[in-house]
Amino acid sequence: MSTHKTIYTVVATPDGEVLEHPELLMAGMNGMTVCRPDADELIPLPEGSRLFTVPNTPPIGFDARKGKFVTAERLPRSWGGDKVEAVCAFMAPAYTRTLLPAADYRKQRDTLPLWAYTAVGWCAEEERFYVAAQQVDRNTQWEPHRFDDREVSPGVDRYLAEYPDNRLLKQLSRCALDYHCFAAKNLFLGRWEAPLPTSPVCNARCLGCLSYQSEENECCPSSQERLSFVPTVQELCETAVPHLQQAENAIVSFGQGCEGEPIMQADTICAAVKEMRRQTTRGTINFNSNSSLPDKVDLLAEAGIDSIRVSLNSLREPFYTAYYRPRGYQFSDVLESIRRAKKHGLFVMLNYLVFPGITDQQAEIDALVKVIDNGQVDLIQMRNLCLDPPMYFQTMPAGEPGIGMKIMLEQVKKRVPAIQYGYFNRTKENFFPLNYEKDWPIR
Repeated sequence: MSTHKTIYTVVATPDGEVLEHPELLMAGMNGMTVCRPDADELIPLPEGSRLFTVPNTPPIGFDARKGKFVTAERLPRSWGGDKVEAVCAFMAPAYTRTLLPAADYRKQRDTLPLWAYTAVGWCAEEERFYVAAQQVDRNTQWEPHRFDDREVSPGVDRYLAEYPDNRLLKQLSRCALDYHCFAAKNLFLGRWEAPLPTSPVCNARCLGCLSYQSEENECCPSSQERLSFVPTVQELCETAVPHLQQAENAIVSFGQGCEGEPIMQADTICAAVKEMRRQTTRGTINFNSNSSLPDKVDLLAEAGIDSIRVSLNSLREPFYTAYYRPRGYQFSDVLESIRRAKKHGLFVMLNYLVFPGITDQQAEIDALVKVIDNGQVDLIQMRNLCLDPPMYFQTMPAGEPGIGMKIMLEQVKKRVPAIQYGYFNRTKENFFPLNYEKDWPIR
């Protein structure tokens, strides 16, 4: 983005009208620190993104005349004087946010739902929104316009007619049509990456769990109901094998938002993977997991999975434990699982749940580099952590200020040039490293 553009703070009136504030320039937050975005970290709002208000929370913008940040409770009188709320963006997949929305969270009344809140502004010259973000993956298969329910429903009908007693397919039909899960839609569209949820239980109590919030630890309503049963090997194979055999760029993945932790069902999954591989060598079998049980990682690799994606919010034990709240395992077990996965020759990815102000702390960057610089991690999926910003920072241990997410991305790549960035799982045909100068999508 060129530096001459003027980006204004975006606000919303009580009736839901979204407009620019005429006197305040866009601001963002790195952690809970208000700042102005750098010109080169602002990009046009990606197609398929959404705008949300931050209820009962006034925005903060930069007043160029006064040279300071200002909380805007209302619009100027010349613009009607209405009370206003902060506005944020939830971006389409493939983009990592670099700043949180700037707002006076001290006045926030309710905990925000599980979305990834991103700073957004309005460019008057171009008449379009800009967000503080960076593109980290060029895979276009996950663009929202590619998922039309009118095309999904016939696939649901076909699958359920062929396998009327398969509980997993019934679960995934609900995921596709009720929860609008893109991966579930892929299964019924016969293409790309499809899900295999397997576990109703978990050995962590993640603060921002998408599928389960206990009464004593509830942070906000969960996004969906959790799987309530363990599929049989037959149910898993009836779901996965046709997809592996026929789908374009076929991937099947254990470990989904509608389940607990799949490593808790490793024995069933191992038996299913062996049977899948007995029936077909085509396609990629991926395992998304907290990777808390190293011995089970050994068994899964021996059974025939191709890749593993290890979920974590931090490479520092205190920060990891504060969010995941593990039961029966330690952070050191996760690191050991990564080592064993690579020893078995798996393609190893980090499902890195990033948050401006935490992920870009220099101590976090150093801890990340220490893990990935030993050749045991191939790709970092820079996934936006969906959680209420002040809740997350109140939960995390104290740390130094962040240096900026774009600087973080550049520093890690400079220190470990072989590392790959992305947002999505890959087929085994695309496990090869990217060329940094030619293919790295950060810009």
